[in-house]
Amino acid sequence: MTSPDRSPPPLRAVRIQAKCPVCGKPAETRYRPFCSKRCADIDLGRWLKEGYRVPTEETPDEGVEQGSEGRSRHDG
Repeated sequence: MTSPDRSPPPLRAVRIQAKCPVCGKPAETRYRPFCSKRCADIDLGRWLKEGYRVPTEETPDEGVEQGSEGRSRHDG
C-alpha cells in the first residue's frame, strides 16, 4: 500500500481588481491603470500642468540662480 498524498493543494491565482486613480472605477486593461481614455487624459493634463510635484526644501529663487549661470553661457 502507498501512503496518501499529503501535499497541499495547488495555489490559485487571485486577480485583484485595480481601481482607476482618477475616479475609482474598476480599471480597464486597454487604459491600464485607468478606466477610460478620459481618465488617462485627465491624469496627463495634471502632469503637463505640473499638478503633481515632489516636495523640496529649496525655494524657487535658489533654483533660478543656479540655472541662470548655465544659461548665460549658451544664450549669448
